[in-house]
Order: sequence, then structure tokens, then C-alpha cells
Amino acid sequence: MADEESARLWQVNRTIHELVKDRGFQVSDEEIEMDLAQFRDMYANQMGLVDRNQLNFFTAANDNPSDQIFVFFTDERSVGVKTMRKLLSILDEKSIKRGIIIFPGNMTPSARKVIVAMSSQFRLEEFSEADLLVNITHHTLVPRHQLLTPEEKKALLDKYRLKETQLPRMQVADPVARYYGLRRGQVVKITRPSETAGRYVSYRICF
Repeated sequence: MADEESARLWQVNRTIHELVKDRGFQVSDEEIEMDLAQFRDMYANQMGLVDRNQLNFFTAANDNPSDQIFVFFTDERSVGVKTMRKLLSILDEKSIKRGIIIFPGNMTPSARKVIVAMSSQFRLEEFSEADLLVNITHHTLVPRHQLLTPEEKKALLDKYRLKETQLPRMQVADPVARYYGLRRGQVVKITRPSETAGRYVSYRICF
């Protein structure tokens, strides 16, 4: 049982580091390339159990050291308001505005309300461990997504004389949108391989 759980957490830990790196934050390649044996040596106790608290980490954006994100693992099966308050107190103490909470089970509706209620001060996201067992962006059927800057978005709309409402849509709850942390109004460039043109580019707006 302990072996299964440590193998599971190894996969989750790798995916969350890839996710944070893909969003433009500093992540060491060693964390991503760590094999299962190394992970167990580093994080598992003599019983083979992993203390999830040891997996917590925070890091800064490559282009803005003041833009930081904190990744918080909890072993609570059903995340409630108490755990959310704990996360918020850590963010407040470290003066960090972004937080991701990862849990083994589910999240209560009241805990989700905390995310909405605190949205003006903190940007909070939640993932179950099951969400992160596999990196969906590595799947052959998922094309490359690239977030446009506000300037690039404006240039795109001006070039094709489009309004935002005329762009194809992507739901904010879409798994790929969640992976990249997309927000409403942001536009992604999607590049797909094409047998005729070599590659095919399209754009979608998150709503």
C-alpha cells in the first residue's frame, strides 16, 4: 500500500513541477527528472510512507521574481475550510498571491467558496491527485498551447478585425485551460500538425 501511494505521489509531484514550469516559473530539472527510487529516498520514511508536507514548495516567475506561487499538498481526504485557512495563512505570511492546493480525495463546497471569496486578494487553484497522475499536455492528441500576452491578443484582434466574441471559445474548466491556469478573456494559440500545411494554427479565448 505504501509503495503504491509513494509511486502515485511521485507521478503527481512530477506533473505539478512540469505544470509550474510550463507556466513560466523557475523549476529545477532534477525535480522533474527524479526517478521513483530517488523520490522515495528523498521523501519516504522508513515505513515507506511519504509525508505530503515535505512536497510543498514555492517558486518565482522567470521574468518577475516578485510573482510567486506556492504549491500546498494536504493529506486531508475531504478538504474543508480549516485547510483552506491554513493555506491562506501561509500565503499571507510569505506575501504570496498565488496558491495551488493538491489533495488525495475531494474538496467540500464550503472550501470552494473560500476560493471565490478570496479571489480579489489571492489566486487559488485546486487539483485532486487524480488530476495530476498524468500530464495531459504530453498526450499525442493534445496540440501545443501558447498563451498570448495582452499585446499579442490585441494585435491578433486588430489584424483580423475581430471582436473577442468572434473567437472560438475554450471553457475555463477545460483540463488544458486548468493546466495552464488560464483566466477568462485570455487567448491561446494552438498549433496542430497538418499533413498538408506542416502545421495548422488556431486561436481560442477562455470564457
